[in-house]
Amino acid sequence: MGGRAGSSSARHLALVPASDLTVDDIRSALDGARPLAVLPSGPASVVAAAEAALRPEEPVEAGADLVVVTSGSTGRARGVLLPAAAVRASASAALDRLGGAGSWLLALPVSAVAGLQVLCRSVLTGRVPTALAPGEPLAAAVARMPIGDRRYVSFVPTQLLRFLDAEPEALRAFDAVLVGGAATDPGLLARARDAGVRVVTTYGMTETAGGCVYDGEPLTGVGVRISGGGVELSGPTLALGYRLDPAATAAAFVDGWFRTRDAGWLADGRLTVTGRVDDVVVTGGVNIAPTAVESALREHPDVADAVVFGRPDDEWGQRVVAAVVPAAGAEPALPSLRAWVTERLGAPAAPRELHVVATVPTLHTGKPDRRAVAAAVGAP
Repeated sequence: MGGRAGSSSARHLALVPASDLTVDDIRSALDGARPLAVLPSGPASVVAAAEAALRPEEPVEAGADLVVVTSGSTGRARGVLLPAAAVRASASAALDRLGGAGSWLLALPVSAVAGLQVLCRSVLTGRVPTALAPGEPLAAAVARMPIGDRRYVSFVPTQLLRFLDAEPEALRAFDAVLVGGAATDPGLLARARDAGVRVVTTYGMTETAGGCVYDGEPLTGVGVRISGGGVELSGPTLALGYRLDPAATAAAFVDGWFRTRDAGWLADGRLTVTGRVDDVVVTGGVNIAPTAVESALREHPDVADAVVFGRPDDEWGQRVVAAVVPAAGAEPALPSLRAWVTERLGAPAAPRELHVVATVPTLHTGKPDRRAVAAAVGAP
């Protein structure tokens, strides 16, 4: 595949480990000078999977300036082809919605689109992001941010929960705390907002250059529609497709629309996402959204975190399975959790199997790794 117009040489990806990524790498990609892919940190198997999806030995598809590896939360990881124009459009629309350019705290992996966008937005506005060091108190990182500038940060829900419990005053220092990457419990959002934290929920994915719907409302230029119960997105932030996978590209990107694998609905132009189409647990003929059960479980006083999934069941077709992290000093019990969920969501949603785990493993994007949890806990 050829390079840009006027060039007779093929363009190849610059593969940069997350730990070695520089502002110059980002700037070169956004200027169209050198296509970039960031390798995730972590076990060798994670890096190898990313390299397999990226296939750096093959020329880069025309128009792609950044290739970002998806989390693999619903199957094989893919390289998503993003033109610089999509990243720029996303940054411009997001900053317009947030109230203008500002300084960012980097608290997410730069191999995933949310963390990468923090770097891109900083470069595009002439700023240098402040990185949150592992284990560093949030207040210490905030103290290192420029004074007199607007302050922004992007978190996944578990980070918001952790800092809300430990350092709510530090969270209040931000002009906007963006939360995305996974469904955020309404109870957690209410707690944060009651504490004076300016939370903005974001919905989007690598294929839309990150969040493109803020607090349920599409960013300028973004289209949202529901087709067959699934969410579809359009606009200038869309990717070109998938790296060296024309069949998957043709199936997901149709007539200027990206077919997500999320279920949801629109009301008065506001989007509500109910969960992944793939994650629905059908038990006794009733469709159960795992995210709704997780939200209910996290409100239980004995539960600090939860992941819910389905398993084959001879009687029910599938049974609802919960893996929970206990709250400090608590011992979660299945009868109590079943009663709790039944009261809030009805009997079909109540877990029929319970596992207590120390932590919830996450993908390199920060999302809960449902597959890893299901494999780790095994059958009862």
